[in-house]
Amino acid sequence: MSYAMQKIIESKLALRRQLAARPVAEKLRMLDAMRERELAIRGRAAHPNPSSLREEPAHFKTKPESIEP
Repeated sequence: MSYAMQKIIESKLALRRQLAARPVAEKLRMLDAMRERELAIRGRAAHPNPSSLREEPAHFKTKPESIEP
């Protein structure tokens, strides 16, 4: 493995350790910032139609149908 590749791997491991050591609240703020950037890149609003985020419950029969002879 080349010297440059070894430095890249070491740098990535150091960054991962630093990120893992951060508090959860800070990680969540970072996630929100990444989402905002992603939406800005796409050119869309965060949630243009909030109702589209809800899932309708499945409809199941609660009583068995009676079978008439």
